Amino acid sequence: MSRRVSLLFLVCVVAAVAVWAVFHFRNASHNQFGQSVLSSLTNHTPNWAEAVEKVKANRLETGGALVIPPELRHYSDRHWFLATQVAEIDKYDVHTCQDFLDLAAMIQCGEMVTVPWVTDTYVLLGVGERADDSVFARYEDGHNIKLYSEAQLSDAYRQLAEQRSNAESEIRALNAQAGKLTKRERTKQGELRKQISEREQELKSIDEDKALLDLFYKQPDARQKLFRDYELLQTLAKNFGGRSYDIDNPSDRQAMKINMLGSLRPEALKILEAVASAYHQQFDRPLPVSSLMRPEQYQRALRRVNRNAVLIDTPPHSTGLAFDIDYRYMNAAEQTFLMAELARLKNEQRIEVIRERNANYHVFAFINGTRPSDELITASLEKASTPVEEAHHAPGKLVKGKTPRKSVKVDKKWKKVSNRRRR
Repeated sequence: MSRRVSLLFLVCVVAAVAVWAVFHFRNASHNQFGQSVLSSLTNHTPNWAEAVEKVKANRLETGGALVIPPELRHYSDRHWFLATQVAEIDKYDVHTCQDFLDLAAMIQCGEMVTVPWVTDTYVLLGVGERADDSVFARYEDGHNIKLYSEAQLSDAYRQLAEQRSNAESEIRALNAQAGKLTKRERTKQGELRKQISEREQELKSIDEDKALLDLFYKQPDARQKLFRDYELLQTLAKNFGGRSYDIDNPSDRQAMKINMLGSLRPEALKILEAVASAYHQQFDRPLPVSSLMRPEQYQRALRRVNRNAVLIDTPPHSTGLAFDIDYRYMNAAEQTFLMAELARLKNEQRIEVIRERNANYHVFAFINGTRPSDELITASLEKASTPVEEAHHAPGKLVKGKTPRKSVKVDKKWKKVSNRRRR
């Protein structure tokens, strides 16, 4: 009986430690991001923390029951909302941003403007929350092609060779152990088979990474273009928003990505400023803006944790015409006022808008303040209702000496970005 009680106590302790570890490391990760953002912001925008405090401050619950106006609800055809935005994008042939390099080119040529992290009327809160410190990469057909200098490329190949050698050595060692086991040691055999399978998967991943590097860096033209892309990022990093970043430093890369995600097209920024001004004048609080530009590369990463991040050919946030307003901390009176303001702008045909369940108002600005015609919207319904995974074939397998089926688009896109830089 004593042994059972002791065993039960031990199990409880282990479970408690496991639960603590999950929350500890989750909070540590979140706090690490928070500190990264804060250090990036407070050194250059000291009013940011004060603005966030105002956003999160407790309110008296006033305004009665919350009534969502019809302008902020879904249409009877739920695809009509997204189709309206797709129609606007197609009407003006708006460029959709694929990756951070694409975004850098758009910022440099003035097509996209960087939004201040805090003003008297609004504050960016949560923008770039999923930005990581990974190497900048071109995003092509579902593949991330990492950008390197010549020296870094050599180092990347060396690391892959070392990783492959280590994985092969471990597989040989595990196979040798398995060969010494008797038929009765089934549990141990199962464990070793599992470890061997994991190492084989690791080996496959290493080979795929090398094949991707070979595919682009072994071709002279593509290789030189990737090197020029790396130089473009370096040029922007030397002076971006009054700051200098070292793109070879992981923490600097993350900070630069976060600040790049604080970008918007001028047409959308004008709407944001108008809504924020009205809200601030009414409640003396800054309007919390949770999302601006999201390149498709970032959109896909965000989709893993946010099901509202749509995956179609022309996701609205990847155009720089969309932004989200966070209503988590607002009381009913604030939301009622804000929704009335957004409904007014929609009725004036200046925006498309919806109240999302994940505590955001999604706002999309029309370029010339004119809503697309119903004919254009109807023609866009198919695009708006077909996920990109269904709209395209899956990216082709990387085969040595062969180029994926859609790789022709790579040169066209590079040419487009190069032309934009020259403008």
